[in-house]
Amino acid sequence: MNSYQQEIITAISWCLAWGNDRKPQFDITVLREMQKALRSKGDVPDEVQALVDAVKELDNLPFPETLNDLKQLTEKHPILWESKIGLVYGGVTKVKGYVFESEKLPDIRGASGLLDQINVVDLRAFFNHNYQPESSNERDKNLYSIQCNDVRTWLNENFNQDCELSEVLIPELIIYSTGGNILAFCPPAFVDDLANAIEKRYTYRTLTANSCAVGETFKLLEIKLGLLRDNIEDTFWLEKYQENYNHEIIESYFGKITENSSIPEDNFKNRKSFNELTTKLAISFNQRRSGNDFENRPTRRYPPMFETHPYLRRDETEKRSAITQANDLPGKPYYSESSAIKRKFSDRVKTGEYKETDWYPEGKHPIDDGWIKRFESFLANNHQQKYQYAENSNFDNIEIAESLTHLGKVSNGYIAYIYADGNNMGGAIQKIRTPQEYQDFSQDVDNATRYAVFIALAENLKPRKLQGIDESQSRLKNGDFIHPFEILTIGGDDILLIVPADKALQIAKIIGEQFEKILLGEVEISNLHIKGDYKIEEKLTNPNKFHRFHETISEHNQCKLSMSSGVLITAYNTPIYYAENLVTQLLKSAKKYAKTLNYTDEKTNKKITYYGGTVDFFTMKSVTMISASIEEFRNKALTFDKLKLYAAPYTLPELEKFFKSIQALQKAEFPKSQLYQIRSFLEKGRRTASLNYYYFRYRLNKGHRLKENFEHIWCPAKTNKGNIAPWMCDIKENSKEETKYETIWREMVDLFGLIEFADTKYSEKVEQETTP
Repeated sequence: MNSYQQEIITAISWCLAWGNDRKPQFDITVLREMQKALRSKGDVPDEVQALVDAVKELDNLPFPETLNDLKQLTEKHPILWESKIGLVYGGVTKVKGYVFESEKLPDIRGASGLLDQINVVDLRAFFNHNYQPESSNERDKNLYSIQCNDVRTWLNENFNQDCELSEVLIPELIIYSTGGNILAFCPPAFVDDLANAIEKRYTYRTLTANSCAVGETFKLLEIKLGLLRDNIEDTFWLEKYQENYNHEIIESYFGKITENSSIPEDNFKNRKSFNELTTKLAISFNQRRSGNDFENRPTRRYPPMFETHPYLRRDETEKRSAITQANDLPGKPYYSESSAIKRKFSDRVKTGEYKETDWYPEGKHPIDDGWIKRFESFLANNHQQKYQYAENSNFDNIEIAESLTHLGKVSNGYIAYIYADGNNMGGAIQKIRTPQEYQDFSQDVDNATRYAVFIALAENLKPRKLQGIDESQSRLKNGDFIHPFEILTIGGDDILLIVPADKALQIAKIIGEQFEKILLGEVEISNLHIKGDYKIEEKLTNPNKFHRFHETISEHNQCKLSMSSGVLITAYNTPIYYAENLVTQLLKSAKKYAKTLNYTDEKTNKKITYYGGTVDFFTMKSVTMISASIEEFRNKALTFDKLKLYAAPYTLPELEKFFKSIQALQKAEFPKSQLYQIRSFLEKGRRTASLNYYYFRYRLNKGHRLKENFEHIWCPAKTNKGNIAPWMCDIKENSKEETKYETIWREMVDLFGLIEFADTKYSEKVEQETTP
């Protein structure tokens, strides 16, 4: 039995020993001794030995094949049938509305960091868990210990009926607390208290962020076998399922049986497990978030209300009444209380320390282990990898960008937003049967997401020197080195970054690749152990079926989970709320494309699914370029009958070949005017565009580079051995549809002067364009 299984046993034993009432059925010292003994695998007190033995039996119970077997199981294990346990699920909601309420980078950074700290530090502190920072600095550890004690003091001051709530909770009760959500066990009498405390903590720290938490009590046996009726004979069980699994109502609940799926019984067993309990909580969560009131719970139907007055000064975002003016910040802005909290926390993210100011003396939250500090700790702990970012860098002298202007000035005026999200997560979660698997899955995905981002940044970036900023509007000066990226959020399987435009696609690609490799155990990272098995058993024997290029890829293993990304490359002065909306559209497009990539094997007639990642990107050189959605722009401006003047989204292997073609274009020394001329001829027809392309290519001294790395890779004809550059056929094999054509040329031209590779060092500032 590993330590993680021991934690779950300790958590369930604690709840069982506490009992169903608000006061423990055994003396609290007995419970503490039991907890200590289970941690050290020692002997538990005699008073609770029978309870602990019953919990250990729970995991080893056979799945009852008939309703009669289920009934006998309840009679044989009365403790598991009659005892109750609480389960609470909650976290922040409407995150983007809170984080992007302001368009200023420090406010966004502060809002994101504050939500992250509540989830990772404060909520865990409820359970007497002291957060351990990435750094090994004893001072930081002591400061976090003080902060966690302050959180518990607040908890006990607000929730102390019959006993202090922190006395009821222990660290082992947490199943997971990542991605802005928490799932935890608790003694059944304190379910509502804990759910209320979670919601209240978010309001206390932020004033305006939305949060929601729900809880439910379950029979102990339900942790193993899913929801059961009080009268066990009324429970819908396996016999009835086997008779009715094709019924549409049964299919909607247990899942549809397909040719490639396992036997029907597996669908039933996957659902009748701990998964069914979490599904019930998720439904309750959505109901409460939507405004439904819960019995014995305060309503969350009404949003926070702040009084205003027509003659009072307002803040610069939501026009709330200002309470303070930040005289020591550039521009001396006015802040309402909620916006002041964000701005103060942003300073803490930058320095890691709480600094008293005269414009907003906020309470005692002394430190924040921000993403920059975590990234620096990652580099220090994995120095043997010799990442580019760590070369010749003294991080004590590296500043954090104060605005999008700073990020733009170190990347030729263009920045990129990367929004990434995991694929196949829902299907994987539906097969999780135990709390232990939930804990392992959550931790594995969180680690893979975080370290994939760190590796991508470390391999592609390094600190850059500020030039061309207005020093009167900034604390930083020209010549200062800054971290050229901003991590807005990394939580669960969600990622939102701002990075230099010249490295954006390389970073997005490596994030997707490293996410899969980390889960497959193919990447060596200090102190990281992946606990789950994410490898698909059968190798992908014909991967070229999924990709549009014509270079052969060898067979390889696929990961059950992957990452899709949307990448928006735009000028640094593009409004951030507008950019966030567009990059969200790109992410949805990439995920949608990933779901369409499958084919049927002709020999076995088996459906082969692509589990890998995808990337959709768009280069916007003018804010007025998109008036509606990206999809509508592409359909109206970039699609002509049988011609599609773009090729995005791309699979990750396709993106690698796309880079190869852009590098060839840069090395071919193609005159810039001719690049744009060929692009303008695309909409005039396939033959006209091809004629112009070949005419200019043959005149180049290094035109052979394009022939080898563009034409041969992307543009072979379907009916002969020639090429149809700059086009490629957009048609599925064995399809009866009329042949259509698409091209990567437009996207190559858009990125020609924006993207930089290590071996070409091609970078120039591309002039602003007002037309696409």
